[in-house]
Amino acid sequence: MSLFTLQHQDAHSQARAGILQTAHGQIETPIFMPVGTQGTVKSLNAFQLHQIGSQIILGNTYHLYLRPGIDTFLSSQGLHKFQNWNKPILTDSGGFQVFSLQKIRKITEEGVSFQSHIDGSKHFFSPRSVMNIQRHIGADIMMAFDECTPYPCDYAYAKQSLKKTHRWLDECIQDNVANQPLYGYEQLFFPIVQGSVFADLRKESCLYVAEKNQVGYAIGGLSVGEDEQTMYEMTNLCCEHLPTNKPRYLMGVGTPKNILNCIELGIDMFDCVMPTRNGRNGMLFTTQGIINITNQKWKNDFSPIDEGLTNAPLSLHYSKSYLRHLFMSNELLALQIASMQNLAFYLHLVKQARIQIVNNNFSSWKTNILDIITQRL
Repeated sequence: MSLFTLQHQDAHSQARAGILQTAHGQIETPIFMPVGTQGTVKSLNAFQLHQIGSQIILGNTYHLYLRPGIDTFLSSQGLHKFQNWNKPILTDSGGFQVFSLQKIRKITEEGVSFQSHIDGSKHFFSPRSVMNIQRHIGADIMMAFDECTPYPCDYAYAKQSLKKTHRWLDECIQDNVANQPLYGYEQLFFPIVQGSVFADLRKESCLYVAEKNQVGYAIGGLSVGEDEQTMYEMTNLCCEHLPTNKPRYLMGVGTPKNILNCIELGIDMFDCVMPTRNGRNGMLFTTQGIINITNQKWKNDFSPIDEGLTNAPLSLHYSKSYLRHLFMSNELLALQIASMQNLAFYLHLVKQARIQIVNNNFSSWKTNILDIITQRL
């Protein structure tokens, strides 16, 4: 039996509603996944993540490998118990982080040698070592180790990089087959599509990873500097060539507008640091539009932060005036309230998208809602 059930496709677009089964529970798609890079979604605890309806969160292999290290995860029986989170976890393979360390890493055919950004110590990631780290972390969904092709790059580099990513994928699969999970539950595996912004390479990668018949597939190397229209074109191309009966995960995307447009193209899963990062800087995503809470206009606005969110109790209990005061006073509570608001909004948005898909009304709803939520208040 397939672990992914495609329940419904919108009658007027490629938007889909489905359910993905994992060892720590099911995930209703489309879904947004809060980013918990170092074993925590910044400023929020597990209880708060449950409150706002988080179904799955991310951890990052690179950061968790460096600190606290895989021995700690083995001793604690995995990241779920270590951070007190009983729902699914997906781990990014760390490829994006390693390849972003341009001055302190070296790429070879075997893997990547790099220096820790923490203490300068030397390390090496190979496809097999990355799979081993993810087994120790205990993620429900593990990602393949790939080269995140830089943007811009020329065609020759992108083609060579793609060949390497595909070779590494085969090694990841071989290692996954040869080794059992450490904590007694199944760990799913997603290959990653690369190919930069070159249509033929993207198609080649989609066809190659689809042959591997894994549980789901990720699309990497987008939202890395290319223009928005190119991102949509590459995403649409990938959705055309990836299996329809498997979940599709667009990595690192993005704004509410990006997410809704890519749901319309057939994407099921998203993650991005934007809601928490922007929240910590005073930008709030709300059901009425975008707010810069540090602006003077909110100083004496005692209305709730966002009356339209039922899954964000802090946004109903605190006023815009109070949250502005916390930011102007550099109080830590400001970061927590703003992060919770933005994540709650993102989760609310994809939940509403799912409802509209089931009702065959996604595209018209998307057009109307984008006019509201993208306006600056």
